[in-house]
Amino acid sequence: MMLILSPSILSADFANLGQDVVRTAQAGAEYIHIDVMDGQFVPNISFGMPVIQAIRPVTDKVFDVHLMIDEPVRFIKEFADAGADVITVHAEACKHLHRTIQVIKSYGIKAGVVLNPATSLSAIEEILPEVDMVLLMSVNPGFGGQKYIETTTDKVRRLRRMISDRNLDVDIEVDGGVTLDNVEMLIEAGANIFVAGSAVYKGSVEDNVKGFLEVFKKYK
Repeated sequence: MMLILSPSILSADFANLGQDVVRTAQAGAEYIHIDVMDGQFVPNISFGMPVIQAIRPVTDKVFDVHLMIDEPVRFIKEFADAGADVITVHAEACKHLHRTIQVIKSYGIKAGVVLNPATSLSAIEEILPEVDMVLLMSVNPGFGGQKYIETTTDKVRRLRRMISDRNLDVDIEVDGGVTLDNVEMLIEAGANIFVAGSAVYKGSVEDNVKGFLEVFKKYK
């Protein structure tokens, strides 16, 4: 399974967002992680469709759009039109999760489901065959720069087992507190897509991305 870095632009320099996205892409990151927050589902507001539209022309990298919003089904078309390649929605935020996943897929893009740290894997047993990716939050969503919640590692391990037992082809993405210090542990547990915010945008973007890619090479 391919190992992918998905730098979170929530930690980028908003005054120079386009440039930061270009730098991240040129450094070798395959995905760009875009955290959309509504101030309702999570206690913070970030950005929406206009920002995604504005940065879409600067790169052809995969836009990994994480909707931390209540009833995201209301806005799937708008995010697809803005340039999302993957849309992930929270199991906790969808009254009708199956319908929401089907709507995402109807636009010809990948669909994923997200679980908060306290939400059990049992919440996605029924939807697992329908999704391309499961995103496990390893911090409580809403803010960047938080510390990794250690119990996530075992959750990744159990999820990878669930996927393998069903012979499914589903990516496992981890978001929150991912650094060069814990990424190998997560790879070994079974994750393959890694969201990193502060670990990419604090200091030299180029060096930080390179650091992750060097680790990934060991597992090829």
